[in-house]
Amino acid sequence: MDLGSATGLAFVFLVIGGLELFDRTSFALLAFASRAHAFASWAGAAIAFVVTSALAVSVGAALLAALGPGRIDLVRIAGGAFLIAYAGWVYFHPEDESSIRRRDEFRSAFVGAFATILLLELGDDTMIFEIVFVANWGWLVVFVAGSLALICVAAWNVHLGRTLGTRLSPRTLNRIVAGVLAAVGALTILYGAAPGAFPALALPSAF
Repeated sequence: MDLGSATGLAFVFLVIGGLELFDRTSFALLAFASRAHAFASWAGAAIAFVVTSALAVSVGAALLAALGPGRIDLVRIAGGAFLIAYAGWVYFHPEDESSIRRRDEFRSAFVGAFATILLLELGDDTMIFEIVFVANWGWLVVFVAGSLALICVAAWNVHLGRTLGTRLSPRTLNRIVAGVLAAVGALTILYGAAPGAFPALALPSAF
């Protein structure tokens, strides 16, 4: 590996990981993992992150050009609506752990985490940055570095979520999770409907 590729790997890893660490997707995953199977939550989120990274470095740029900013915003709004609906379900349907079999819990956590992360990441700022970075370091460097960064962030968020879940009462945790998901969903819809309200998250000038 030449110096340019190594530099690209490090730069993309730090930028994508740093952006995602404080992104709304991270807070959604943290809340989700606090009441779900830890490994399944991480696995579902990690695969969703890899899928979005693959889209970013392969057909992401073409998709963005074909759909246009307006359609991408609709994807964000749909993701936000999904989170708000899920928050309502969480609040009004507290989890009864004694009635859930381990196998079903694993499957539910995996699918839930995958769907949540995939919906939130499509058209997100980290995905856009991955598209932009391809022009500088090529698809392989960006895919590897971006995927690794997002997988690591997912592991950290799941760890924090599980720690939170073990220190709070089920009722308190349920309310916090519902509140976080609803807030993230509302912000996601606002970002999709009025991206100008979030200048720090605006698309790079290349688009």
